[in-house]
Amino acid sequence: MNRDLTVGKPARVLWQYCMPLFGSVIFQQLYNLADSFVAGKFIGEEALAAVGNSYEITLIFIAFAFGCNIGCSVIVAQLFGAKEYRDMKTAVSTTMVLSAATCAVLMAIGLGLCTPLLTLIHTPENILADSRLYLRIYVLGLPFVFFYNVATGIFSALGDSKTPFWFLAASSLSNIFVDILFVTTFQMGVAGVAWATFLCQCVSCVLAVTVVFRRLSKVEGAEKAPVFSGRILQRILRIAIPSVLQQSFISVGNIILQGVINTFGSGVIAGYSAGVKLNNLVITSFTTLGNGISNYTAQNIGAGKLLRVKEGFRAGLKLVWALSLPMMLLYVFGGGTLIHIFIDAPTETALQTAVTYLRILSPFYFVVSAKLVADGILRGGGVMRKFMISTFTDLILRVVLAVVLSKTALGATGIWCAWPVGWSVATVLSVLFYKQGYWNRMEETSE
Repeated sequence: MNRDLTVGKPARVLWQYCMPLFGSVIFQQLYNLADSFVAGKFIGEEALAAVGNSYEITLIFIAFAFGCNIGCSVIVAQLFGAKEYRDMKTAVSTTMVLSAATCAVLMAIGLGLCTPLLTLIHTPENILADSRLYLRIYVLGLPFVFFYNVATGIFSALGDSKTPFWFLAASSLSNIFVDILFVTTFQMGVAGVAWATFLCQCVSCVLAVTVVFRRLSKVEGAEKAPVFSGRILQRILRIAIPSVLQQSFISVGNIILQGVINTFGSGVIAGYSAGVKLNNLVITSFTTLGNGISNYTAQNIGAGKLLRVKEGFRAGLKLVWALSLPMMLLYVFGGGTLIHIFIDAPTETALQTAVTYLRILSPFYFVVSAKLVADGILRGGGVMRKFMISTFTDLILRVVLAVVLSKTALGATGIWCAWPVGWSVATVLSVLFYKQGYWNRMEETSE
């Protein structure tokens, strides 16, 4: 059901809207968690390392899908808030055209450069074949990743955060069972893990896109909406391109980091692969909640209700901090136990790597979550230049410090220490940019 985010008490509206988004991201992460779980439990530590190693490259492709999602979502939310339904429908179909073209190019690049990319990040020889196999199958499923992301962005823009939740719940749980079936019954190894994800993403994509177009057909509008608009494409690209660059550079940074990590051997790679899955579960949750705040902001800006943005920021902070505390405690005190989800009998190196990684990063969840809330408002308000400055500052600091510190006596631990520094500096910038936003220059109070 479509929902107007421009009416009602901002805190209540935002919480009710964002909680299903949080549930959705949990199930979204189950795709990758399931792959790592099955690889580590039923195949072995090297299979877990191969899946984790390939995952950093897949994030580049996801960055483009994320950009199409955000670009479409923000513009559709603004048009929905302004009740410009004809242009809203054109924005959807224009994004579909853009996504198809982008996906085709990325598939050609991915299939052609699979081995060079893995070699570039110093993939150890003992996991190269499995890493290449997993990556190639993943690239074949990119159309489903793209169109599913666009569909969920449209649902969110229309204020509907529940429909994507149900799609993800069904497909993610199915993915776990299909993963296990392909690996244990059919003995397909790493290929089984990849094909299971491919099939489940296919089903969820088809269902989501079908429901989106049925939903849009019921939205009022006397005139038939054009399929494509260059004017609207420009608006989408103004949001999408910085978002793609943000995620792409983060992914490139992660690939550089993966290359540094790979020099420490498969034990450290396996430990990092398990630890980063748990960390990404939290960070992706914050990011998704930030995206929800973007849609809330965009709808209110479209409706001319700028004063509601400030209350949205305060409500968003309470939401992400309520999540930060239990996750920090869980990872600090229970990280070692959680690692056994992925590896039955981890080596001492793998276990110690994962535990150290989680204990260094998790106390700073309060910091990075505040950044992602501020980023959500900046993006929803179209303040993309400052958004990019903050993001690149974080990335550059993390990569440079990781490379430098890894060469000291700290070794691999030095890599993990770079995260909190980048997060902290970038958070100061994002919150400062939020404070400078035009919504904070309004003195009246909202309804």
